[in-house]
Amino acid sequence: MLGEPEHHLLRVRRPRVRAGVGVAARATIVELAERSGTSPATITRFCRAMGFEGYADLRLGIAAETGRARSAGWTVDIGREIQPGDPLERVLGQIMAADTRAMHDTAALLDLAQVERAAVAIAGASRVNIFGASGSALVGEEMQFSLHRIGVAAWAWSDVHEGLASAALLGPGDVALGISHTGQTRETIELLAEAGSRGATTVALTGFPRSPLAELADLVLLTASQATTFRPDALSARHPQLVVLDLLYIAVAQRTHDRAHAAFRRTAQAVDGHKAAKGATS
Repeated sequence: MLGEPEHHLLRVRRPRVRAGVGVAARATIVELAERSGTSPATITRFCRAMGFEGYADLRLGIAAETGRARSAGWTVDIGREIQPGDPLERVLGQIMAADTRAMHDTAALLDLAQVERAAVAIAGASRVNIFGASGSALVGEEMQFSLHRIGVAAWAWSDVHEGLASAALLGPGDVALGISHTGQTRETIELLAEAGSRGATTVALTGFPRSPLAELADLVLLTASQATTFRPDALSARHPQLVVLDLLYIAVAQRTHDRAHAAFRRTAQAVDGHKAAKGATS
Protein backbone atom coordinates (compact mmCIF):
# COMPACT_ATOMS: atom_id res chain seq x y z
CA MET A 1 0.00 0.00 0.00
CA LEU A 2 1.01 3.68 -0.23
CA GLY A 3 4.04 4.31 1.94
CA GLU A 4 4.90 0.64 2.31
CA PRO A 5 8.55 -0.29 1.80
CA GLU A 6 9.29 -1.46 -1.76
CA HIS A 7 12.01 -4.27 -1.40
CA HIS A 8 -3.98 -6.26 -3.85
CA LEU A 9 -8.30 -17.02 0.99
CA LEU A 10 -4.72 -19.63 3.45
CA ARG A 11 -1.68 -20.95 2.21
CA VAL A 12 -1.48 -20.56 -1.54
CA ARG A 13 1.85 -21.76 -2.84
CA ARG A 14 1.32 -20.72 -6.43
CA PRO A 15 3.08 -17.48 -7.44
CA ARG A 16 1.21 -14.82 -9.38
CA VAL A 17 0.72 -15.50 -13.06
CA ARG A 18 3.15 -13.27 -14.91
CA ALA A 19 2.51 -14.51 -18.44
CA GLY A 20 0.80 -11.88 -20.58
CA VAL A 21 -2.57 -12.43 -22.22
CA GLY A 22 -0.97 -12.86 -25.63
CA VAL A 23 1.47 -15.41 -24.27
CA ALA A 24 -1.32 -17.39 -22.62
CA ALA A 25 -3.26 -17.46 -25.88
CA ARG A 26 -0.29 -19.02 -27.71
CA ALA A 27 1.14 -21.28 -24.98
CA THR A 28 0.37 -24.93 -24.44
CA ILE A 29 -1.15 -25.90 -21.10
CA VAL A 30 2.23 -27.25 -19.97
CA GLU A 31 4.03 -24.05 -20.99
CA LEU A 32 1.49 -21.87 -19.20
CA ALA A 33 1.73 -24.02 -16.07
CA GLU A 34 5.53 -23.64 -16.07
CA ARG A 35 5.34 -19.87 -16.61
CA SER A 36 2.82 -19.41 -13.80
CA GLY A 37 4.56 -21.76 -11.37
CA THR A 38 1.58 -24.10 -11.11
CA SER A 39 0.46 -27.40 -12.68
CA PRO A 40 -1.59 -28.39 -15.76
CA ALA A 41 -4.25 -29.79 -13.42
CA THR A 42 -4.55 -26.41 -11.70
CA ILE A 43 -4.87 -24.66 -15.08
CA THR A 44 -7.65 -27.09 -16.02
CA ARG A 45 -9.51 -26.45 -12.73
CA PHE A 46 -9.18 -22.72 -13.27
CA CYS A 47 -10.62 -23.03 -16.80
CA ARG A 48 -13.65 -24.91 -15.45
CA ALA A 49 -14.10 -22.40 -12.63
CA MET A 50 -14.23 -19.64 -15.25
CA GLY A 51 -16.93 -21.50 -17.18
CA PHE A 52 -14.79 -23.07 -19.93
CA GLU A 53 -14.84 -26.76 -20.86
CA GLY A 54 -11.05 -26.87 -20.89
CA TYR A 55 -7.86 -25.08 -21.80
CA ALA A 56 -8.63 -25.05 -25.54
CA ASP A 57 -11.84 -23.11 -24.91
CA LEU A 58 -9.97 -20.70 -22.64
CA ARG A 59 -7.47 -19.98 -25.43
CA LEU A 60 -10.32 -19.27 -27.84
CA GLY A 61 -11.88 -16.94 -25.28
CA ILE A 62 -8.60 -15.10 -24.79
CA ALA A 63 -8.16 -14.71 -28.52
CA ALA A 64 -11.67 -13.33 -28.88
CA GLU A 65 -11.21 -10.93 -25.98
CA THR A 66 -7.87 -9.77 -27.38
CA GLY A 67 -9.57 -8.98 -30.67
CA ARG A 68 -12.26 -6.95 -28.92
CA ALA A 69 -9.61 -5.11 -26.91
CA ARG A 70 -7.70 -4.14 -30.02
CA SER A 71 -10.84 -2.85 -31.68
CA ALA A 72 -11.85 -0.90 -28.58
CA GLY A 73 -8.47 0.81 -28.28
CA TRP A 74 -7.02 2.36 -25.15
CA THR A 75 -10.16 1.93 -23.02
CA VAL A 76 -9.21 -1.69 -22.32
CA ASP A 77 -5.44 -1.32 -22.75
CA ILE A 78 -3.64 -1.52 -19.41
CA GLY A 79 -0.19 -1.89 -20.93
CA ARG A 80 0.29 1.72 -21.96
CA GLU A 81 1.71 4.27 -19.57
CA ILE A 82 -0.38 7.15 -18.26
CA GLN A 83 1.22 10.39 -19.35
CA PRO A 84 1.01 13.75 -17.50
CA GLY A 85 -1.02 15.28 -20.31
CA ASP A 86 -3.50 12.45 -20.78
CA PRO A 87 -7.19 13.45 -20.58
CA LEU A 88 -9.09 12.19 -17.55
CA GLU A 89 -11.28 10.03 -19.78
CA ARG A 90 -8.24 7.97 -20.77
CA VAL A 91 -6.90 7.87 -17.21
CA LEU A 92 -10.29 6.59 -15.97
CA GLY A 93 -10.27 3.88 -18.62
CA GLN A 94 -6.78 2.80 -17.63
CA ILE A 95 -7.68 2.62 -13.94
CA MET A 96 -10.90 0.70 -14.60
CA ALA A 97 -9.14 -1.77 -16.89
CA ALA A 98 -6.28 -2.31 -14.43
CA ASP A 99 -8.60 -2.83 -11.47
CA THR A 100 -10.83 -5.20 -13.44
CA ARG A 101 -7.86 -7.32 -14.48
CA ALA A 102 -6.53 -7.35 -10.91
CA MET A 103 -9.90 -8.51 -9.60
CA HIS A 104 -10.05 -11.38 -12.07
CA ASP A 105 -6.45 -12.38 -11.37
CA THR A 106 -7.13 -12.31 -7.63
CA ALA A 107 -10.23 -14.48 -8.04
CA ALA A 108 -8.12 -17.01 -9.95
CA LEU A 109 -5.63 -17.18 -7.08
CA LEU A 110 -8.13 -17.70 -4.28
CA ASP A 111 -8.34 -21.07 -2.59
CA LEU A 112 -11.91 -20.97 -1.32
CA ALA A 113 -11.45 -23.98 0.93
CA GLN A 114 -8.78 -22.08 2.79
CA VAL A 115 -10.93 -18.94 2.85
CA GLU A 116 -13.50 -21.00 4.66
CA ARG A 117 -10.90 -22.08 7.20
CA ALA A 118 -10.04 -18.46 7.88
CA ALA A 119 -13.71 -17.56 8.25
CA VAL A 120 -14.29 -20.40 10.69
CA ALA A 121 -11.27 -19.31 12.73
CA ILE A 122 -12.48 -15.71 12.94
CA ALA A 123 -16.09 -16.72 13.63
CA GLY A 124 -14.96 -18.72 16.66
CA ALA A 125 -12.28 -16.32 17.88
CA SER A 126 -12.48 -14.52 21.20
CA ARG A 127 -10.33 -11.73 19.81
CA VAL A 128 -9.14 -10.70 16.34
CA ASN A 129 -6.13 -8.44 15.86
CA ILE A 130 -5.45 -6.77 12.50
CA PHE A 131 -1.98 -5.40 11.75
CA GLY A 132 -0.84 -3.12 8.92
CA ALA A 133 1.35 -0.10 8.27
CA SER A 134 0.53 3.05 6.30
CA GLY A 135 -1.92 2.29 3.47
CA SER A 136 -2.30 -1.31 4.66
CA ALA A 137 -3.47 0.08 7.99
CA LEU A 138 -6.37 1.77 6.18
CA VAL A 139 -7.40 -1.54 4.64
CA GLY A 140 -7.15 -3.15 8.08
CA GLU A 141 -9.38 -0.50 9.61
CA GLU A 142 -12.05 -1.24 7.00
CA MET A 143 -11.99 -4.90 7.99
CA GLN A 144 -12.07 -4.07 11.70
CA PHE A 145 -15.10 -1.84 11.16
CA SER A 146 -16.93 -4.54 9.21
CA LEU A 147 -16.25 -7.23 11.81
CA HIS A 148 -17.17 -4.90 14.66
CA ARG A 149 -20.59 -4.22 13.11
CA ILE A 150 -21.46 -7.94 13.29
CA GLY A 151 -20.30 -8.41 16.85
CA VAL A 152 -16.78 -9.76 16.31
CA ALA A 153 -14.30 -8.43 18.85
CA ALA A 154 -11.71 -7.00 16.46
CA TRP A 155 -8.98 -4.38 16.81
CA ALA A 156 -6.83 -2.76 14.12
CA TRP A 157 -3.30 -1.73 15.10
CA SER A 158 -0.80 0.36 13.11
CA ASP A 159 1.49 1.44 15.96
CA VAL A 160 4.08 -1.27 16.55
CA HIS A 161 4.28 -0.77 20.34
CA GLU A 162 0.54 -0.91 20.84
CA GLY A 163 0.29 -3.79 18.40
CA LEU A 164 2.95 -5.81 20.21
CA ALA A 165 1.25 -5.26 23.56
CA SER A 166 -2.04 -6.47 22.10
CA ALA A 167 -0.46 -9.41 20.27
CA ALA A 168 1.16 -10.55 23.53
CA LEU A 169 -2.31 -10.98 25.04
CA LEU A 170 -3.55 -13.30 22.31
CA GLY A 171 -3.71 -17.04 22.74
CA PRO A 172 -5.07 -20.23 21.18
CA GLY A 173 -8.45 -19.59 19.65
CA ASP A 174 -7.61 -15.99 18.76
CA VAL A 175 -6.76 -14.74 15.25
CA ALA A 176 -4.18 -12.24 13.97
CA LEU A 177 -4.39 -10.84 10.44
CA GLY A 178 -1.32 -9.13 8.96
CA ILE A 179 -1.69 -6.99 5.81
CA SER A 180 1.25 -6.10 3.55
CA HIS A 181 1.26 -6.20 -0.24
CA THR A 182 5.00 -6.88 -0.42
CA GLY A 183 4.95 -9.14 2.62
CA GLN A 184 8.18 -7.46 3.70
CA THR A 185 6.99 -4.75 6.08
CA ARG A 186 9.09 -5.40 9.17
CA GLU A 187 6.59 -4.08 11.70
CA THR A 188 3.77 -6.24 10.36
CA ILE A 189 6.02 -9.30 10.28
CA GLU A 190 7.07 -8.69 13.89
CA LEU A 191 3.48 -8.23 15.06
CA LEU A 192 2.23 -11.38 13.33
CA ALA A 193 5.18 -13.38 14.65
CA GLU A 194 4.42 -12.26 18.22
CA ALA A 195 0.79 -13.27 17.84
CA GLY A 196 1.77 -16.64 16.44
CA SER A 197 4.22 -17.27 19.28
CA ARG A 198 1.29 -16.90 21.70
CA GLY A 199 -0.72 -19.58 19.93
CA ALA A 200 -3.03 -17.40 17.84
CA THR A 201 -3.99 -18.45 14.32
CA THR A 202 -2.11 -16.14 11.95
CA VAL A 203 -3.39 -14.97 8.57
CA ALA A 204 -1.43 -12.98 5.98
CA LEU A 205 -2.96 -10.83 3.24
CA THR A 206 -0.22 -10.26 0.66
CA GLY A 207 0.62 -10.33 -3.02
CA PHE A 208 3.66 -12.56 -2.58
CA PRO A 209 3.20 -16.16 -1.40
CA ARG A 210 6.92 -16.64 -0.68
CA SER A 211 7.39 -13.40 1.24
CA PRO A 212 8.52 -13.38 4.90
CA LEU A 213 5.01 -12.50 6.05
CA ALA A 214 3.44 -15.36 4.11
CA GLU A 215 6.06 -17.85 5.24
CA LEU A 216 5.37 -17.29 8.95
CA ALA A 217 1.56 -17.24 8.65
CA ASP A 218 -0.69 -20.25 9.15
CA LEU A 219 -2.98 -19.06 6.36
CA VAL A 220 -2.31 -16.80 3.37
CA LEU A 221 -4.85 -14.69 1.48
CA LEU A 222 -3.23 -13.93 -1.86
CA THR A 223 -4.04 -10.94 -4.06
CA ALA A 224 -2.93 -9.78 -7.50
CA SER A 225 -2.41 -6.23 -8.73
CA GLN A 226 -2.06 -4.33 -12.00
CA ALA A 227 0.26 -1.35 -11.70
CA THR A 228 -0.17 1.81 -13.77
CA THR A 229 1.79 5.03 -13.86
CA PHE A 230 1.33 6.91 -10.57
CA ARG A 231 -0.17 3.73 -9.05
CA PRO A 232 2.58 1.20 -8.29
CA ASP A 233 1.82 -2.41 -7.31
CA ALA A 234 1.37 -1.70 -3.60
CA LEU A 235 -1.22 1.01 -4.24
CA SER A 236 -3.04 -0.81 -7.05
CA ALA A 237 -3.42 -3.83 -4.74
CA ARG A 238 -5.78 -1.91 -2.47
CA HIS A 239 -9.01 -2.77 -4.28
CA PRO A 240 -8.24 -6.49 -4.64
CA GLN A 241 -7.33 -6.54 -0.94
CA LEU A 242 -10.66 -4.99 -0.04
CA VAL A 243 -12.51 -7.51 -2.21
CA VAL A 244 -10.78 -10.48 -0.54
CA LEU A 245 -11.45 -9.08 2.92
CA ASP A 246 -15.06 -8.38 2.00
CA LEU A 247 -15.41 -12.00 0.94
CA LEU A 248 -13.88 -13.09 4.24
CA TYR A 249 -16.19 -10.76 6.19
CA ILE A 250 -19.28 -12.13 4.42
CA ALA A 251 -18.10 -15.68 5.08
CA VAL A 252 -17.75 -14.87 8.79
CA ALA A 253 -21.22 -13.29 8.84
CA GLN A 254 -22.68 -16.40 7.21
CA ARG A 255 -21.17 -18.62 9.88
CA THR A 256 -22.43 -16.40 12.72
CA HIS A 257 -25.72 -15.55 11.04
CA ASP A 258 -28.03 -15.09 14.02
CA ARG A 259 -25.47 -13.22 16.10
CA ALA A 260 -24.29 -11.15 13.15
CA HIS A 261 -27.81 -10.24 12.07
CA ALA A 262 -28.79 -9.12 15.56
CA ALA A 263 -25.59 -7.14 16.04
CA PHE A 264 -25.88 -5.42 12.66
CA ARG A 265 -29.49 -4.46 13.41
CA ARG A 266 -28.60 -3.01 16.80
CA THR A 267 -25.62 -1.05 15.49
CA ALA A 268 -27.69 0.31 12.60
CA GLN A 269 -30.41 1.43 15.02
CA ALA A 270 -27.84 3.09 17.27
CA VAL A 271 -26.65 5.45 14.53
CA ASP A 272 -29.98 5.87 12.76
CA GLY A 273 -30.80 9.02 14.72
CA HIS A 274 -27.78 10.78 13.23
CA LYS A 275 -28.97 10.43 9.64
CA ALA A 276 -30.59 13.38 7.95
CA ALA A 277 -34.37 13.10 7.71
CA LYS A 278 -35.73 12.29 4.26
CA GLY A 279 -36.71 15.43 2.42
CA ALA A 280 -34.65 17.65 4.74
CA THR A 281 -32.74 20.50 3.13
CA SER A 282 -29.50 22.01 4.31
